Amino acid sequence: MKKFLNLIAVLTILALPTLALAADPTVGPNTTNNATGDAGVSTGTGLAVLGAGLAVIGAGLGIGRIGGSAMEGIARQPEAGARIAANMIIAAALVEGAALFAIVVAILKG
Repeated sequence: MKKFLNLIAVLTILALPTLALAADPTVGPNTTNNATGDAGVSTGTGLAVLGAGLAVIGAGLGIGRIGGSAMEGIARQPEAGARIAANMIIAAALVEGAALFAIVVAILKG
């Protein structure tokens, strides 16, 4: 039950920026529909925000796992701490770079 509630909380947090963009009539390529006069946001903008949010969450989880595993490794073999820390920083930088690339792609596609 706890996992289900956590999933609902994460999905709600991811949906909030999308709903905020959908409520703003000035955002998006088609700000006014000439036929009806309605203001709206393209679906691509909402999906771009959702994709950027997923990229950030994925990067946070990945870097957290890298750091946790590195701390466990250093606790088990303190003499290898410098090598483990160097490898941890390189791996975290690679994950962060991939997340930044995903965010840029999501924003450009939106």
